[in-house]
Amino acid sequence: MSEMTIEDYISAHSTAESEWLEAITRDTYVHILNPHMLSGHIQGRVLSMLSHMIRPKRILELGTYTGYSALCLAEGLAEDGRLISIEHNDELEETIRRNLARSPLGEKIELLIGDAVERVKELASEGKNEFELVFIDADKREYCAYIEAVYPLVPTGGFILADNTLWDGHIIDPAYDRDKQTLGLRAFNDKMKEDDRFEQVILPLRDGLTLIRKVK
Repeated sequence: MSEMTIEDYISAHSTAESEWLEAITRDTYVHILNPHMLSGHIQGRVLSMLSHMIRPKRILELGTYTGYSALCLAEGLAEDGRLISIEHNDELEETIRRNLARSPLGEKIELLIGDAVERVKELASEGKNEFELVFIDADKREYCAYIEAVYPLVPTGGFILADNTLWDGHIIDPAYDRDKQTLGLRAFNDKMKEDDRFEQVILPLRDGLTLIRKVK
């Protein structure tokens, strides 16, 4: 019998995925390019737990991928809450809508296709301008632009989660000094360190998850 890893142990002793999340995981790995982009079991449970703790009425997600993280975040919505998720890749739209429909929580999720920054500006112009929780998991080169775009939409005391902020260790690896995604994440991490509008902590969860609280 193979030796159990810490990751195996954590998974075995954490609340299991729902049947629809398991189905999304399976289908993503079979049919979609770059399935490692999926949040997955443990990160999904963390997103769900944080959402339950905050109990937001409105959540904004930048980067839907196949809908796994949106459904996890939606678990913690207030009873009359809504989640808006923005995905740039229109080729994923059919897959996302099918996956969201697997769960009764899918009815609480609105999918928008397009550029995240432009879509956020549209939401603000439409008066949809207060989200107690934002999850950023889109183009790593644009994280600095994303944080500025969502800042006016988050009330003081609200929370922002930024995924992949350790970038598989590339964030401190000189071999990636010319990689644009790595450089984008380094710039974002440095910006957050110096920006007194926020408090933040990076958790070494999966690929790095930064918890951010707006204080100004």
